[in-house]
Amino acid sequence: MGCEIIKINENTWRMEDGMVRFFLLAGTERALLIDSGMMTHDAKDIAESLTTLPVSLLNTHTDGDHTGSNAQFAEIYMHPQEESLYRSKGGQGEVIPVKEGDIIDLGGRPLQIIDLPGHTPGSIAILDVNARVLIGGDSIQDGRIFMFGSHRNMAEYNRSMRELMKYIDTFDEVWPSHSSIPVKPDLIPKLIEGSSAILAGTAEYREDEMRGNKIRVYDMGYTTFLCGTE
Repeated sequence: MGCEIIKINENTWRMEDGMVRFFLLAGTERALLIDSGMMTHDAKDIAESLTTLPVSLLNTHTDGDHTGSNAQFAEIYMHPQEESLYRSKGGQGEVIPVKEGDIIDLGGRPLQIIDLPGHTPGSIAILDVNARVLIGGDSIQDGRIFMFGSHRNMAEYNRSMRELMKYIDTFDEVWPSHSSIPVKPDLIPKLIEGSSAILAGTAEYREDEMRGNKIRVYDMGYTTFLCGTE
């Protein structure tokens, strides 16, 4: 099955690529792909079929289901804390670093970078300022948030969600990379509560196995955290 293209408005598209999604945002001067798919390896071609503007790429983070078409780009925007993880998996291209507070202006469409470390060291969210939409990657969703493995950090995740509360009045909805879209900003306080309970050792869980790892599954009702056992 190919990538499903869904037009949100005249200058915004979302691409459903199996269990992950990515986005194309256009301004008056250029366009930006936010992530590049999982099974999709021609996201640049897809984007260029939708807009005549020059297309760049930004990664919310570099887990493999978000970098399927990265090889099509000579340059990739990402947080500098993400580069070592990206390179460890053979990621190519020149990294253009972005971090908290940076603005990528597509021409009348400013996009503000917000740091969200935890799911990965360099996870970020992107605030589409004028549209009042937050593109949150994997960190803010009502599906399964993967928090097991060497590069995950629940304490950092909890701090990120707390810091994100500073921006809570600047967006009306969140577009996650997985599961339901959109989700409401009121999910964020719940994620703080759930991750705090996990850190405190008071959250209920069941044991399971995934990808050869023993994990703890914390089904919170509003989301599910998949965590390591240590």
